[in-house]
Amino acid sequence: MTHLSQMVVLRDTFTQRIVKKRTKECVNMEKRQTDNRENWGSRFGFIMAAAGFSIGLGNIWRFPYLVGTNGGGAFVLVYLIICVLIGIPLFTMEMSLGRKTQLNPVEGMRSLTKKGSPWVLFGWFGVIAAFIILTYYIQIMGWIMAYLIKMASGQLAGLDPEGYSQAFTNFTANPLVVGGFTLACVIIIGLISSKGLENGIEKACKIMMPTLFIMLIILAIRSLTLPGAMEGVKWYLKVDFSKITGKTLIAALGQCFFSIGIASGGAFVYGSYLKKDSNIPSDGLMIVGFDVLAALIAGTVMFPAIFALGLQPDAGSSLLFVTMSNLFNQLPLGNLFGAMFFLLIFFAALSSALGYLEPIVMTGTELFKMDRKKSVWVSLILIFIIGFPTIMAQGPWKDILVGGRNFFDFADYLSGNIMMPLGALILSIYTLFVWKFEKYQEETNVGTEGFMVYKWWKPLVTIVIPIALLVIFITGIF
Repeated sequence: MTHLSQMVVLRDTFTQRIVKKRTKECVNMEKRQTDNRENWGSRFGFIMAAAGFSIGLGNIWRFPYLVGTNGGGAFVLVYLIICVLIGIPLFTMEMSLGRKTQLNPVEGMRSLTKKGSPWVLFGWFGVIAAFIILTYYIQIMGWIMAYLIKMASGQLAGLDPEGYSQAFTNFTANPLVVGGFTLACVIIIGLISSKGLENGIEKACKIMMPTLFIMLIILAIRSLTLPGAMEGVKWYLKVDFSKITGKTLIAALGQCFFSIGIASGGAFVYGSYLKKDSNIPSDGLMIVGFDVLAALIAGTVMFPAIFALGLQPDAGSSLLFVTMSNLFNQLPLGNLFGAMFFLLIFFAALSSALGYLEPIVMTGTELFKMDRKKSVWVSLILIFIIGFPTIMAQGPWKDILVGGRNFFDFADYLSGNIMMPLGALILSIYTLFVWKFEKYQEETNVGTEGFMVYKWWKPLVTIVIPIALLVIFITGIF
């Protein structure tokens, strides 16, 4: 063998070693991404879990009181249009990025860009927003659990309208009682989440979501059979275009955003558990569809009964705990239907809490190398401790203000008005300038059958959605 031939052989051997080494590194990197990560057990389970994440207090509490204070059917119409044109594209963007990376939001955005990239802020904002939301969300779950017990046991019977309002004020002002119910909710969330994706979250949501819709339908039928209920239906569904104002548009934008749960990490991390050939556009359409349907049925439960009993539809945020408690105690078998109502709200809140917790848990397991159970309980303990001032804010600490708000309202403002809109704005700008619409369309449409990301979405994704998010962010601050 000549000297030249020996050099060629050595070169080829060296090249093969480099190729093998790089191939091994790529395999190891992909293995690290998928090791210890579960996948959804079934498409139905994923849709129920993702719908459960979206269907929460935003549908059954916030939507009806916003309808009541923003002109009834006019708000409903605007809300439906916004969910279709803005909600579905944004939700599919986030799920698609999650499926693409197969990682938590922080490491997922790092894998798409690099560590330290400004686009990674989308991941951090989502995880932090979910954490802040849970600090007060679990407290509201505690209120719901308490009212479920109060309604079932008849503790609220016989009160006048002022009595219901005072009962709620007295209850929320007692930090020990509220803290106890909140801690009970933390334990329930922890027990489900620590069982993992398929055996915990998916299994629970496959039971809770169908049950929730069955209870909603039963309560809606009961409400519609009340004398005078049709007046409430007319008010709820009649569109008075003169009532569509800038305020209506902003409220509907915010409700779509809040209800679907965009940019809080849930859609990203749930998407990361999907297989590469999953049908994201169709699944996203169904998930947002279930979310909107739950809100519409919740309105059908409340407004016919409110009009039938001569109550006010514009009671605002007290609609759930004050107005509805009063309403059910005026109905035959009111304790039964009232307990059913608060049970379905608890299911809705629990499924959303599991969704908010998941990006936090997966960041703990993948970024900080904790096992799942440890990550679940460490996260929940920190959430409960850091969130305790929001419990105190309803009572002894109600006069301690941050930026003119008590701790509860400040946590809600920080997560809902700043963190989530800003995170979504970053996602939108990333899609516009880095991912590009054509690439987003191509990658999201992998595995599609029927409904898909269409070319006509481009002006929505590149113009309408960024402007809408900027408006939400600016109005949310000011």
